[in-house]
Amino acid sequence: MKREYLLAVFTVAACTGICFLIFPRAELTNLVMVYLLGTLAVAARGYRGPAALTSALSVLLFDFFFVPPRFTFSVSDTQYLWTFVVMFAVAMSISHLTIRLREEAEAAKRGQKQTGMMHAFTQLLANTRSPGKTLRVAADHVAETFAGEVTIFVPGSTGGLQAAVRTCPEELSDKQHAVAQWVYDSGQHAGMGTDSLPDAEAIYVPILGAEGPVGVVSMKPLVRRNRPDPDQRKLLDSFAHQIGMALEVERFQDNARKAEMEAEAEGMRSSLLSSVSHDFRTPLAAIMGSADALLGKEELLSNDAARELLENIQVEGERLSRLVQNVLEITRLESDKVKIQKALYPLEEVVGSSLERVEKLLEGRNVKTDIPEDLPLVPLDPVLIDQLLINLLENAARHTPSGKSVEISAGKFGESVSVTVADEGTGLKPDHLDHIFDKFYRDPSSPGAGLGLSICRAIVTAHGGRIWAENRPGGGAVFRFSLPLK
Repeated sequence: MKREYLLAVFTVAACTGICFLIFPRAELTNLVMVYLLGTLAVAARGYRGPAALTSALSVLLFDFFFVPPRFTFSVSDTQYLWTFVVMFAVAMSISHLTIRLREEAEAAKRGQKQTGMMHAFTQLLANTRSPGKTLRVAADHVAETFAGEVTIFVPGSTGGLQAAVRTCPEELSDKQHAVAQWVYDSGQHAGMGTDSLPDAEAIYVPILGAEGPVGVVSMKPLVRRNRPDPDQRKLLDSFAHQIGMALEVERFQDNARKAEMEAEAEGMRSSLLSSVSHDFRTPLAAIMGSADALLGKEELLSNDAARELLENIQVEGERLSRLVQNVLEITRLESDKVKIQKALYPLEEVVGSSLERVEKLLEGRNVKTDIPEDLPLVPLDPVLIDQLLINLLENAARHTPSGKSVEISAGKFGESVSVTVADEGTGLKPDHLDHIFDKFYRDPSSPGAGLGLSICRAIVTAHGGRIWAENRPGGGAVFRFSLPLK
């Protein structure tokens, strides 16, 4: 800066010399133009202090050497005072506008440079396909751009931050990890040049994603005195934002790929189950028919062992038949091939039909029903609701010991009818309540394939209702579903 002030003094001296050369043949106003040109030349270098000094010295030297009486600061005519004021004002205005124009040009140049850097960085990240490579490429580019050592922190498997990528060979201290963790938790900047921990050797910037921080990038200048200025901090923020967007894109793509693979696997599994289930129905029907025929022969009924085996074949065949039917039903419901054929039905008839079909399963249990006589007709598909009640009653029979009660009740609540199936079994584990209606989800200690309750939910959803489960205050489980009356 000292050099700029010396240059300002030299410029004014040069303008004075030029004025001496042309003074005999030029008017005073022309000499003023020479000094204004000198002021413009100094201001073009972009320093306000030297430009102001040039303006002041130009007025003083013009007065001293050329305004009568010459070689004195006295003024013979007061009109020259206005000349000095205007000359100084014009000189200052010219220097201010010139410096401002230069600053805007430099700002535009810096903006263009940063835009080019951001474009190159974005292209670099766009051509990288995995999170690990993305972080490595980002760290190398930021280190090269800012001439510093860069570390990128991301959440580890244990929940805390870990240094995923770093360009410095030295091990990170606990303090650096602590600062990075604070930046991640707060989502704010810290370190060099910020309000938080300004004496730190590096600047820490949060990497923000769509749902909050996804990491932290730290940059330590190789030369400590090269502290990042506001423009560089802004560029580092932009780089961190681009890293966050790249990581978010990678996460969305991974989720999309996983969802697509899961959908394909689910489709293949459903198709396989459907085809296998159809193939099972014929031999199952033959086995059950043979068992029924053999049970009708008197000579076999007199043999207790043979009768017990045949009854076991019949019971297990019926259970396997229900399992196959459940598999077929869930695949049909999920493939949207089932059309709900609603009609107005009395609910007690559907409940009675279901109880009749599971009569053997409920042997030894005290079955109680409470269906109000004034219950309105319910719009439902009787085949599907019958299947729904059979699954709920079979589940209740499986978990209710002999001698205990299974209760079925119904009631009208607003614009819907609610049906309850309650048992006096062991009840439901609290962590199972949110998943009990998921397909293939079951208690490991319970028999079955975990399809019955998922079918119940699919049927109720198809009717526009809802189903839920809870524990009974006195012990046991309660399953409720509601069906809209309209």
